[in-house]
Amino acid sequence: MQIADILKLALEKNASDIIINWWSKPSLKIYWEIYFLDDLEIISKEDSRKLVLSIMSENQKDEFLKNLELDFSIELKWFSRFRVNAFVQKDWYSLVFRPIKTNVPSFESLELPEILKSFTYKKNGLVLITWAVWSGKSTTLASLIREINNNMSKHIITVEDPIEFVYQNQKSIIEQREVWTHTLSFDNWLKYALRQAPDVIMIWEMRDLETFRLALRAAETWNLVFATLHTSGAARTIARIIDMFPWDEKEIVRQQLSESLLWVVWQQLLKTKDWNQRVPAIEVLINTTPVANMIRKNQTHQISNAMETWKESWMITMKDSLDNLFKKELISKELYEENIALLDRYN
Repeated sequence: MQIADILKLALEKNASDIIINWWSKPSLKIYWEIYFLDDLEIISKEDSRKLVLSIMSENQKDEFLKNLELDFSIELKWFSRFRVNAFVQKDWYSLVFRPIKTNVPSFESLELPEILKSFTYKKNGLVLITWAVWSGKSTTLASLIREINNNMSKHIITVEDPIEFVYQNQKSIIEQREVWTHTLSFDNWLKYALRQAPDVIMIWEMRDLETFRLALRAAETWNLVFATLHTSGAARTIARIIDMFPWDEKEIVRQQLSESLLWVVWQQLLKTKDWNQRVPAIEVLINTTPVANMIRKNQTHQISNAMETWKESWMITMKDSLDNLFKKELISKELYEENIALLDRYN
């Protein structure tokens, strides 16, 4: 069976991931359980090497052999796109594929809080969507870009690693660039994107200090900037950003954030009670005047507690979100209690 056949089978079985490594049969992850494809042969070391390199471009091969791991995407024509992670383990190669829906999901289909849709109507500022890999950040971001594309006449520029959802121009013009394929780095792209008459800038992931500097500058200069970040807790995210900067820049950064930040969204995907799907638990921090004052005065440690009293400002705490999912019987009592117990650590 060819890799294309395995990927097609994964789509038929509604698998969330396809795992291929040497000395094992290919396997599918379906509703958080691993299922080996018993009809297939065990993959040898040499076959794993050929398979991994066969789906890479020459530039990707060079990058992979240099760094021993690589994120990229491939397209199975007429079927789906896949996010791919290639890596070295036990001296040989492995692959994990994740299907990407061909159509960008609508805001409503993701069961996101209605307040998130208001993000798309702002003319400038910074919106951060946070948490770990596989938490649905990219999908939420894609739905917001879709909302702008369908309803407004904007110039949208994205930088991604790799490109996942592919957009078609509707009312907006969308230009998508992939790191290493179309640009050398996030910060290199952002430096030039500011000269390309953008209205909306989407940064797939904020990875380094220079990207943060440029993103804040872009948000200050009449661009609406969306970005993802690997942090937990909306309030903690702000503190983490400030901590990244040298001590002599912190005061300036606090001022910039207090003026440019619009929202921070902390998102988790949780297994439903019947294990048939995942639902989002979402915390939303809005940069109101009191929040901006706390950022300026270096009092970000007070934001989490203060959010409890600001719910009339459309803020949502993670506890509120978990309570709501539990009351609707969408998540189990065990999962609810486990996540409630983790909140103190996150905040």
